[in-house]
Amino acid sequence: MTTKYFALLTSQGAARLANAAALGTKLQITDMAVGDGGGTLPTPDAAQTKLAGEKRRAPLNALTVDAANSSQIIAEQIIPESEGGFWIREIGLFDADGVLIAVANCAETYKPQLQEGSGRTQTVRMIIIVNSTSAVTLKIDPSVVLATRQYVDNAVIEVKSYTDRALAAHLAAASPHGQYLQIINALAEIKDAGLAGTALDNLGLKDAAKLGVATPAQMVAGTATNLLPSVAAVMGLFKKGTFSESDYVRIPDVPGGLIVQWARIKSGSAGNYAWTYPTPFPGGRVAAWGMCHRTNVSGTDTPTISFDDVTDPTPKTLTNFNLRVNGVAGAYSGFVIALGY
Repeated sequence: MTTKYFALLTSQGAARLANAAALGTKLQITDMAVGDGGGTLPTPDAAQTKLAGEKRRAPLNALTVDAANSSQIIAEQIIPESEGGFWIREIGLFDADGVLIAVANCAETYKPQLQEGSGRTQTVRMIIIVNSTSAVTLKIDPSVVLATRQYVDNAVIEVKSYTDRALAAHLAAASPHGQYLQIINALAEIKDAGLAGTALDNLGLKDAAKLGVATPAQMVAGTATNLLPSVAAVMGLFKKGTFSESDYVRIPDVPGGLIVQWARIKSGSAGNYAWTYPTPFPGGRVAAWGMCHRTNVSGTDTPTISFDDVTDPTPKTLTNFNLRVNGVAGAYSGFVIALGY
């Protein structure tokens, strides 16, 4: 049976291809044209320099070597649904100089326009056999051509493979973004770069951020100038909320404040009574007072309280002082107050 549909190189196309193969250059095939053959199915002729009835010419979408036959080249073009209104009976390939390189006929098909009530995207392919596929190349402007589904799928697979490799390398890198700080290092990069001071200045923290935290004992002492108070230490200064019969209070309740101490004592047979302060005076004692009253014992004697200058000499002791209660032993109680700082 005689072959009805076929493609062949034109004489000019064969000459240009042979010249490219001999010189080691490339024959750039750029465009594909389709035509209606002038109303009838044409027979391709090597002497042709144009199509019999060209209807459309546009850049190729793809030019590839046939995976099943390395001597065959597949040229492809997509006609969008917005173009049409003509029959397709012939196909031509043109190089960058506009020379017809190959020509073919094909089964007649009508490419409708949307205005006609029907439309479709038409893919046109031409397969030609050449002696050297390496001498043929495609030159197109990707901004003006459409892509086939297979072309897009292949491109997606290629891009995905590249992305997967790049992402895997990114995740495996110890520090993929050297310009960023890593949470796991807790700002160690700043310290290692010698920029800790600069970072504190930029944050407006300055020297305050470099101070240590005072302990409760240091807060009570109140002498450190290079420490910051902790919440526990501050609350420790204000923790006194209830008072007993023998107790003290500091006004204000901060180191260096005035300390008022008090206690209730009872007269003894020896006369002298040594009172130990509820808390020592850190700085010194200013004054002390006392008063007494009878404790449910009848009598007419009058008790007095006097401070013993012999056992409590100057300078006054910071932990206790002696006082004398004159009266019947156990019959009187005394209330004493001392001021200091």
